[in-house]
Amino acid sequence: MDLRLGDKTVFVTGGSGGIGRALARAFGSEGARLILHARKNAARLRQWVAGEPFAERTTVVEADVASPGEVDRAFDEGLCAAGRIDACAVNAGIWPPARAPLHEMAPERVRAVIDVNLLGALWTCRAFLGALARTGPRADGDGAALILIGSTAGRFGERGHCEYAVSKAGLQGLLLTLKNEIVDLDPSGRVNLVEPGWTRTAMTEEPLGDDETLREVVATMPLRQIASADDIARLVAVIASPAVSRHLSGQVLTIAGGMEGRVRWKSEEIDVDEVRRRSEPPR
Repeated sequence: MDLRLGDKTVFVTGGSGGIGRALARAFGSEGARLILHARKNAARLRQWVAGEPFAERTTVVEADVASPGEVDRAFDEGLCAAGRIDACAVNAGIWPPARAPLHEMAPERVRAVIDVNLLGALWTCRAFLGALARTGPRADGDGAALILIGSTAGRFGERGHCEYAVSKAGLQGLLLTLKNEIVDLDPSGRVNLVEPGWTRTAMTEEPLGDDETLREVVATMPLRQIASADDIARLVAVIASPAVSRHLSGQVLTIAGGMEGRVRWKSEEIDVDEVRRRSEPPR
């Protein structure tokens, strides 16, 4: 099926991470023009892009998403390179791996996570909508698409990671407001939120390598497996598609193997070797 993304420009924040690179592959394979954002890893991202088939259609920009001025500048660079920005995947985020109850959590850690995950998302949405206001909607009627990358932590909470759960829960407020604001700029514009559960990336490699943690993670999932970054990215591409998802807006799509916030499997029912085998993406 043609997702009709081949003539679109897609801005991806957090492009150097596991899900970010998967998003680049998903949109790049559809022929989209890419604006990939990174902060500290821009050089490494450029090196990776150089080896990909969509390299000639890709621009890498640098910004600290916690700085509205830097985010605005990154979108200006994207507009200069591509002429317009049709879709944006708001993906940049951080997750401190160490568990800490809120009463013992350092204020600096709380502020850092909120600044990147919540305010960074807000500044990104602000810059995307500002770019849309300048260029106006597409003449062909294919609406702009804004996709927020949240987390199941925002719905169910996450013990020891309160600041992360709060930062992701706040994206619901953005979703429910911006779905109504975007249509003032583009009558066909859409905003949706994707909530991945545990996903295999460099950020989660260490905790998921521990058998007991893995049992805890899949105990709430009917599908006893961990998502791959491509599992997330492919659905985001579908949501961005004006051919497939033109009437989808204001929705939260959870990609978490059926997780519903309650224990589904007892520890003795979980074979960690089988979980790891099932979690390998199909070849």
